[in-house]
Amino acid sequence: MRTNEGRGRGGGLGAAAIGIAALGVGELIAATRGDSLIDAIGRIMTDTAPVPVVETTVALSGRHDKVVTRLGVSAGAVAATVGLGALSDRARTPAVAAFGATAAALGLRRPTRSPATVAGAAAAAGVLGIGLRRRPRGLFGTLGWAGAGAGLLAAARALNRDYDRRQDEVIQRVGPMGGISMVPQDGLEGEPGLSSLITANRSFYVADVNLSPPRIDPTRWRLSVTGRVAHPLRLSLAELAADAVEFDAVMVCVHNRPGERRAGNGRWYGVPLAKVLAHAIPETGATRLVTRAVDGYTISLPVEPLRSGAWPGYVVIGVNGAPLAPEHGFPARVFVPGLYGQYTGAKWLAELELTDDSQVDYWWKRGWPPEPMWVTPQARIDVTAPGRAAAGTTSIAGVAWAPPHGIDRVELRIDESDWRPVDLGTEIAPAAWRRWRTTVDLPAGEHTVQARAISRSGEVQDGTPRAPFPSGPTGFHTVTIKI
Repeated sequence: MRTNEGRGRGGGLGAAAIGIAALGVGELIAATRGDSLIDAIGRIMTDTAPVPVVETTVALSGRHDKVVTRLGVSAGAVAATVGLGALSDRARTPAVAAFGATAAALGLRRPTRSPATVAGAAAAAGVLGIGLRRRPRGLFGTLGWAGAGAGLLAAARALNRDYDRRQDEVIQRVGPMGGISMVPQDGLEGEPGLSSLITANRSFYVADVNLSPPRIDPTRWRLSVTGRVAHPLRLSLAELAADAVEFDAVMVCVHNRPGERRAGNGRWYGVPLAKVLAHAIPETGATRLVTRAVDGYTISLPVEPLRSGAWPGYVVIGVNGAPLAPEHGFPARVFVPGLYGQYTGAKWLAELELTDDSQVDYWWKRGWPPEPMWVTPQARIDVTAPGRAAAGTTSIAGVAWAPPHGIDRVELRIDESDWRPVDLGTEIAPAAWRRWRTTVDLPAGEHTVQARAISRSGEVQDGTPRAPFPSGPTGFHTVTIKI
């Protein structure tokens, strides 16, 4: 008669070590084609997790949400292995098979479809089955399995980094995309700690549902304009560049709470969507423009305001004089200044499809409102430092935005006193952010400082604290300083 004595050898630590080894095998096989089993599972988790879970993860992890997701997937896989190890031999075999089949199905599911990922999932299941049946013996056996798994994970990471390096080399060969012929100035240069007027590409925030960006060959890539159009188009990167223009605008994530840095100001290079639509000639009944990424992700926008130019949207192919980075949507993305990033258009653009109102987007299915959400006026405090002009004073400075209309004024409130205006830097574009600063004379002690922005259209920043979901964040950025 069979017994379950094997479950005792190595215990939970042994099973965890087997889980690390299985994950390493699966990840390495997927990495031979530049893919990732962990990222594939993480994408499905993101796609299916309840909105409160997603929102909590974003709020707690900040700009490290992708790292947190990868760690969560890895820890979950190891924990699942420990759970499988606690089963009887008879129950464990079908459970491991089901585990492997599920992981393989994730590899087949769009957008993570990849034969290498499927093969990695199958191999990981095989390692689980063999390892949990035999179990590592003693401490050295456990450490051997765990060490082997860690080494395989490191090797997989090195392979993926090599793929990333090759993609970077391909992008560098594309050459400049526009260029900042004159570095813009607003009169507030030299203020220590104040955000740059133009955000450096490496400092731009990243937010999307992919844990790693798709790798795209720009020589083969084409942007298709399809659907209800009289003239379907297939545009190369060079053809887009021939009609591209530069414009300055701030891009803001819908999860950017007051004071956070999920916003960046860039000098973008792109083709006006109005010009693209004029060439394609939308047919009667074409009411939605679906922006579709290479992985199938969609964001749709109403056609008419884009066609008329009431909403100045662009097919962006560069920023700050360079091609888009992979994480920012290379080779092209759609950007409508003034819309939150979640609504402004897809990255890694593959297709613009004109269709009717039957279109249902990714985030609509997750409970977000279907209508495009506009960025509200917001001011951020970057600097609270001893004043340089006069002893005993405090310099306060920051940035504010209210695209597409622009900032009319920024005001400060100290210790619940009346709002007072601050000095604004020169505006480089209504859709761009605007820097500001002021100097105040405060008595010794602790003081609370708040900032608010007022748009040129007359909209005053809402000071009521509100979470991003489902209508966008509100509230004042509030800091405490000690004199």
